[in-house]
Amino acid sequence: MRDDRSAAPAHDAFDPVEQIAGRDDAGVLFVCDHATNALPRSYGTLGLEPADLGRHIAYDIGAAWITRRLAAAFEAPAILSTFSRLLIDPNRGADDPTLVPKLSDRRIIPGNEAADDVEVARRREAFWWPYRRAISARIEAMLKSGPVPIVISIHSFTPSWRGDARPWEVGILWDSDPRFALPLIAALAADGLVTGDNEPYDGALIGDTLDEEVTRRGLAGLLIETRQDLINTQDKAEALADRLAGVLRPLLARPELHQVTFYPSRTGRFQSRDPRQE
Repeated sequence: MRDDRSAAPAHDAFDPVEQIAGRDDAGVLFVCDHATNALPRSYGTLGLEPADLGRHIAYDIGAAWITRRLAAAFEAPAILSTFSRLLIDPNRGADDPTLVPKLSDRRIIPGNEAADDVEVARRREAFWWPYRRAISARIEAMLKSGPVPIVISIHSFTPSWRGDARPWEVGILWDSDPRFALPLIAALAADGLVTGDNEPYDGALIGDTLDEEVTRRGLAGLLIETRQDLINTQDKAEALADRLAGVLRPLLARPELHQVTFYPSRTGRFQSRDPRQE
């Protein structure tokens, strides 16, 4: 099993996507946008100290372990990025000005300061697009093979932000489709987890992975954020994943979650037609 703190690949010709095989009729797809802190060799450390690459600015600590454990529990496919969000952020829209971040958590990213439109486009083509296309292709395969899939994106967040402690243990981020989000928030709280509703972030972000690949298709989906001090070792992350699996299992059996249903997005973008008919 690959450790999510793994060093950068020894060469640049590495696959920007990790795909975990699973049943296309599993009814659920797991994705992990910020699975790793890896960087292609030619980018070095983007001018950062190695310690910086072990921080949240580089990847979501523990998220990859949770993703793999949940995929195994449900015999479901999973798709994970294999490059640091400091190189290019897979969970930002293609035209988002923070797609290649020049500053993260008040830390200047030296290797990105000179990234012009040409360089951003090169990274988008080499890394961002393959990841997004892999998710799109897997969703389309699942739509053909089995029940309409639910999509769950796995992330993690820091225990504090600029000196303020974050009380939530888990956060559910969602846009406007309540079918999955509201029952899951209630179920996690009933299981004893301090659960945030669109905390510590808002789930409506135009062009992010869920907006682009899930909301526009009318699929049920959401993002699960877990506080990093609860999952910063593999054992802790897998124990939390097992707990999440127990909460998720009865919810994923609900028929209404396996239907194509369109809701107006809070981002202001709403696609009223089924993209499969385009």
